[in-house]
Parts: sequence; structure tokens; C-alpha cells
Amino acid sequence: MTNAEQRLVAETTRPALAELDEEELLALHARVRRARAKYVTMYRRGASGGVVKRGGRGFSYPKNQRDRGKAEVFESALAAVSRQVAVHAARAAAELKASRLDAARSGGGGPKAEAPDAGSDVTEMSRPRGVKKTTGGLKRDASTRAAGDRRQAKRDTRAAD
Repeated sequence: MTNAEQRLVAETTRPALAELDEEELLALHARVRRARAKYVTMYRRGASGGVVKRGGRGFSYPKNQRDRGKAEVFESALAAVSRQVAVHAARAAAELKASRLDAARSGGGGPKAEAPDAGSDVTEMSRPRGVKKTTGGLKRDASTRAAGDRRQAKRDTRAAD
């Protein structure tokens, strides 16, 4: 592995992850995911190209060890960062829920209903639309009407003959 890759993997150890906040974790997650995707792609391309050249997947397997190993290392690193992101997200969700419950208990924090303007017509906006009786859908109703029109046109042409 290169020095940059080794530093990236070192950033995913438990002590290093414990020092990061949620924003930094998400940035690290994106960097590790990009590295993993790079080596998975390189491994798959190399393996697929080697199948034709070497005569089968079994013969191609040992020749692509380096990229496969790097992909596995970055997959493990990505899993560690993902777990830490999940911990932070759960903690943030719990804090948000607690603050909403506290606000609801204290009677504040919720949206306030505003009084309507004297000039606005509130009844027009809040009135439900009229209910239209259908047999199950506009397209079906249109199809039924069209079929009836065709039958009537057929009768009309027979009567005219």
C-alpha cells in the first residue's frame, strides 16, 4: 500500500474515529468508500480480462491478489467508519427526539396557528373538492364511454344503410 493509503486506513482505527465529529466522519466515509470502489473496480476489470487470457476464472484468481487484498482492507475500513457514523446518527436522533419531547411537554416549540387575514377567503381554500363518482378510475370511465360511443356509431351506420 502507498503511504497515503496507509494513512487513510490508520484514520479508521477506533482511537482515531473516536476523536472525529459527525461531519468529519462523513468526509472520511466518502474518502474510504472512494478508495474501496477504486480497488474493487480494478479487481473486477483485471479478473474479467484475465479470464479470457488465462482460460477461466480459476486460473485468473491468483493473478489478481494485490487489488483484491486492497479492496478487502478498504472494505473493512469502510465498515468501521460506517459503524461509527451509525453511532453518531443514533445519538443525534436521540438528542433531537429528547429536545422535541421537552418542547412538547413545556408547551412551546410547536408551530403556531396564525389568524387569517380579514381580506382572504379561507373558506374557499379549505373547502374539499367535490367528490366525483366513478367506477374505479378516469381511464376506465373514458374507456367505457368510448366503447359506448363506438357501439352507438355502429348502430347509426347500420340504420343509415
